[in-house]
Amino acid sequence: MWELQADWYSPTRLLSDPTTQYDFPGDRFIPNRSLMDLDQAHCLLTTTTRKVFNPNFNEVYRQKLEDKLTLDSEGRPFRMLVFRGSPKSSRRSIRHIDEMQRQEVEALDYSTKQYQFRKLPNRETRILDAPNIKNDYYLNVMDWGRNNILAIALGSELYLWKSENGDVQKLLQVGADDYPTSVAWSGDAKTLAVGYINSKLQIWDAETSKLITCMLNPQIRSLEGHNGRVAATGWNGHILTSGSEDKSIINHDVRAPNNLISCIKLHTEEVCGLKWSSRGNTLASGGNENLIYIWEASKMSSSNFLYRFNDHCAAVKALAWCPYQSDVLASGGGTKDGCIKIWNTQKGTCISSIDTKAQICGLEWNRHHKEILSGHGFGTSEHRNQLCLWRYPSMTKVGDFRRHASRVLHLCQSPDGITVVSAGADETLRFWEVFGPPSVDNSRISDLDSFLSLKTSPLR
Repeated sequence: MWELQADWYSPTRLLSDPTTQYDFPGDRFIPNRSLMDLDQAHCLLTTTTRKVFNPNFNEVYRQKLEDKLTLDSEGRPFRMLVFRGSPKSSRRSIRHIDEMQRQEVEALDYSTKQYQFRKLPNRETRILDAPNIKNDYYLNVMDWGRNNILAIALGSELYLWKSENGDVQKLLQVGADDYPTSVAWSGDAKTLAVGYINSKLQIWDAETSKLITCMLNPQIRSLEGHNGRVAATGWNGHILTSGSEDKSIINHDVRAPNNLISCIKLHTEEVCGLKWSSRGNTLASGGNENLIYIWEASKMSSSNFLYRFNDHCAAVKALAWCPYQSDVLASGGGTKDGCIKIWNTQKGTCISSIDTKAQICGLEWNRHHKEILSGHGFGTSEHRNQLCLWRYPSMTKVGDFRRHASRVLHLCQSPDGITVVSAGADETLRFWEVFGPPSVDNSRISDLDSFLSLKTSPLR
């Protein structure tokens, strides 16, 4: 056995006598730096423009070594010692909280990708003439049914426009002293409710284009109860709710000869906005006295409201329930208010408010992205007579659309939630593909196709 000295591993000891030969190369894991060619190592680490080869090996040997390290046994490219990361675990989460976190991350990634690739249109995709449309803020004379038919009242006439083929049909026409003031498709889009300036409320069959009479009493050709114009209507199953200038809200059961279920008179001015929630358990009503009432469907007969919101400073016509948060309601005020407010109707609180400084005539939620679109009328800001898209819940503006020459009176969206139509006092209907998912491939759309899609077509 060797009797090693204490300084056996010392570089000083090894270099003190250059003629002495040692065959101990160092530990397997901690190499002996004294036995290394540090100059060559430093050159290999710092030189990137040329290769440094060991002169003891020729080119043939180096080529064989490179082939062994970069090619497999069959001569296919192969790399050794390449870090590829650990494979994803195939174990499914067994905890509910893990599953919720995973879904939240996926939803966030999906939303981020959509906003990253989504591009808002700068023009409408179609323009239709709308002659004689009433320039009245309080009316609600446009609705897009699930049958993909747009109903629009133009003066004393009411038209049906089929989106699939562009066909136009005149459903009704009344005398010069009368005209429709509200229209609303039923949930199944088989019938259309029409309110009039002279307090009438009728139901029309969209397929036969005939006025529906009560089967048990054919003499009944309209629903009674109001003594002022019916400017707001809304369906909840077989219940038709109407709001009038006489300050009342009436629930009608369209199946029964005695249609009147309940009559509520808490608004002190005209009822100009009505919207049922998607679940049908809550009704929101807006009035010209600047108030919003929230009603529970099961307690409306007693006239007991759930909440009353008085934060607006002008009439509230624009009402819209959030499609992905059933207890969230958006409302918009008139000219002297100009605010979009988001309400939590479960707690009775205002979540957020933004002052647009322009009359808000309509609100529509985006079902594909967390956004809301507003249509504006009179005002003192840049939002006047235009459409604005807001991101929810931050309520930061995403974009605006300035194509109407006068105020935007009405807004509604297609059944698939992609297209929004705006009706303006400039007697035009403008269709916007603003709500849809991001386009995957726009290369197939030529300049000629884009030009033809902007053609103006008369509604009649």
